[in-house]
Amino acid sequence: MSQLNALIPDPSSVDAAIENRFCVRAFLPDQVPREMLEEVLRLASRAPSGSNAQPWKVYVLQGAAKAGLVEKTCAAHDALREHPELESKFRPDYDYYPRSWVDPYRARRRQNGLSLYGLLGIGKGESDKMHAQHQRNFKFFDAPVGLMFTLDRGMGQGSLMDYGMFMQNLMVAARARGLHSCAQAAWNTYSSIVLEHIGAGPQEMLVCGMSLGFPDKDALVNEFSTPRDPVQAFTHWLE
Repeated sequence: MSQLNALIPDPSSVDAAIENRFCVRAFLPDQVPREMLEEVLRLASRAPSGSNAQPWKVYVLQGAAKAGLVEKTCAAHDALREHPELESKFRPDYDYYPRSWVDPYRARRRQNGLSLYGLLGIGKGESDKMHAQHQRNFKFFDAPVGLMFTLDRGMGQGSLMDYGMFMQNLMVAARARGLHSCAQAAWNTYSSIVLEHIGAGPQEMLVCGMSLGFPDKDALVNEFSTPRDPVQAFTHWLE
């Protein structure tokens, strides 16, 4: 049974929402009610933050605003593929990923890519198909709602941890209401385009983006499931 079709005894419970949250990569066009979005964001804001700084700032994109960003970013994504020398023009505001991967993280990342592309029937060397699938990020996977998260550049690294808790709250609250999401670091490369489009101030940096909406239960890509290591593998008990 797929994750999307799994029976959830009480989808509004915290445990169920956490257990059944995963990155959805195909959404239905059905609109999300404004009051539902506001409630999810309100709940997300209960996340802890150092000195109660509440460093998050959220931009909600729908309709023409979302379509405009999709058009600009997809064009840049295509241009960068054709002209790799443009790479210096598109830089993320911070290093989300390590500059040099080591195991076990490298192995997990590789397995993640192989599993996803394998499910979609995209083989090694099929660069056109890989490019098209990667560009799905910049179409918000057809979700009706796109979210962009920014942070004041003057804040410390701890604010990124605060932000992670805020986003987890948001995704879990969304899941409890029948919504699904996909947090996307892919947008970070095109932060200059995103920040200008959303009207962010010069003191703001892009943390990441997110797709949000109701899942397409018939989409093959939503059958993709990522494994998790058992508690024993990452926990050290000291007595």
